[in-house]
Amino acid sequence: MSPRPRRSYDQYCSAARSLDAVGDRWTLLIVRELLAGPRRYTDLHADLPGVSTDVLASRLKDMEREGLTTRRRLPPPAAAYVYELTERGAGLLPVLEALGAWGAAELGERRPTDAVRAHWAALPLRRALRRAGAGEGTVEVRLEEGTFHVRAGDAEDGPVYGDGPAPGEPDARLTLDAGTCAAVCRGELGLRRAVREGRAGVTGEGTAAKALREP
Repeated sequence: MSPRPRRSYDQYCSAARSLDAVGDRWTLLIVRELLAGPRRYTDLHADLPGVSTDVLASRLKDMEREGLTTRRRLPPPAAAYVYELTERGAGLLPVLEALGAWGAAELGERRPTDAVRAHWAALPLRRALRRAGAGEGTVEVRLEEGTFHVRAGDAEDGPVYGDGPAPGEPDARLTLDAGTCAAVCRGELGLRRAVREGRAGVTGEGTAAKALREP
């Protein structure tokens, strides 16, 4: 089967050209997932509730064609294919962060139909950590939905965040309940204020932990 023809706005404009590549539904959310590092197709499908298998496969093919992702086979015993961002694809991080900041006020209260994954809070919390002066280290975040770790500073290479505990000793361990996490993600509550008011717990002696405990 030949690949579908590339759709284009046919406008000599950098914004239009960008949307030619990433404007399809699900594309930027796939990038959000791959900012955690290489992911198998089944993992992507599990963390993108609502996407059909056909649409996900189509988007991944389009993204590979656009130079946003690559696919490679893991060595045995895994023997599975994983998708990962290219340098061009990883360059969409500031785009996603800007979209998240712009749309923070749209979050409102969680609806009964809303799916949620712990790591979806990674990018908003990364923004909040930067505002709190948390430095460049890794912060382990514990939410009711699960645990993940996030790089607080600039992420010029490698994963921006990951599921589960930090692989080494993190600069801080941060514990938030659902309501506090939502308020931080909406931009209504700063992390240092959340810690000061006892709504968030922080442990550790790294730069991030010390910054979060500052009055």
